[in-house]
Amino acid sequence: MSGCLRRTALFTLAAPVAAPLASAFVAAVAVLPAQAGDYPSRPVKIIVPFGAGGPTDVYTRDIAAELQQVLHQAFVMENRPGAGTTIGTEFVAHAPADGYTLLMVSGTQTVNETLYPNKPYQLMRDLVPIAPLIDSDLVLVVHPSVPAKNLAEFLALARAKPGTLNYGSSGPGSNYHMAAELLKNLTGINIVHVPYKGSSGMRTDILSGQIQVLFDSIPTMAPMIQSGMVRALGTSGKTRSPILPDVPTLDEAGVRGFQATLWVGFMAPKGTPQPIIDLLNRNITAILQRPEIKEAWEKQGATPVIMTQAQFTGFMQAEIVKWAKVIKDNHIALIN
Repeated sequence: MSGCLRRTALFTLAAPVAAPLASAFVAAVAVLPAQAGDYPSRPVKIIVPFGAGGPTDVYTRDIAAELQQVLHQAFVMENRPGAGTTIGTEFVAHAPADGYTLLMVSGTQTVNETLYPNKPYQLMRDLVPIAPLIDSDLVLVVHPSVPAKNLAEFLALARAKPGTLNYGSSGPGSNYHMAAELLKNLTGINIVHVPYKGSSGMRTDILSGQIQVLFDSIPTMAPMIQSGMVRALGTSGKTRSPILPDVPTLDEAGVRGFQATLWVGFMAPKGTPQPIIDLLNRNITAILQRPEIKEAWEKQGATPVIMTQAQFTGFMQAEIVKWAKVIKDNHIALIN
């Protein structure tokens, strides 16, 4: 009896000292679900910093549906467009690092690291890459009124008449804008940027001849090329597109080293537990390796991309450096 009392007394005396440790233990236990095997235990939001219906929506929605099947929780897409993707990206950069808010990231955000010097986040400081999804080539097209049947003739025309050919894009920093700026950078031509608020306006105006040239996604442009509404000069990837097998790559057509593709992946807020990042990367990789996914996406002009988290991180860092050089060399105005 006295021993029992002594043990009770000792516990009572020690309790005030142990209280902070007990609180810390409770706090640690509270975050374990975000790090361990029961993730996800509630719906996960995927923030898409573009308007609905863009060319990347299809693939992100496919992956969201597949992750829902595999991980038995809803993966819900939420569009937060504006300010060249910086609004949606900032939202995720400042979201809780618990794995329940993810970001759809693309080449546009790597361009924005230089183009928007005063944005309230830094991509690689405030977010962590998870995995890529797809890579899709672009195609360079001209209106039929342009007297150039191939890339060599177009470059000769642009050099003979500098500043007279206008190219459209879906806005500053977009994949279409930067592909044209890379072309300028590698060839020394002077063509004039006409930015639109979204891609529909630039497509309308290339068909009417209001602008003479643009880069666009291959699946979107292929029917217009095949009907003769626009003329294709080259595609932007390393190999020819199976959708446009008769169109050479720009590298093949003479612009050595040209590559500018539309790619998409996922990021999470910095500090998201590594087991969650690993879980997502592992499941996304498994989904992308399935033959039916690869076949379906390639028919739409997109190639599944498989990388480890480290490889995807290195790829994104290289993209930031690449586009920073293009912006600097071409004296592209920064956006404050």
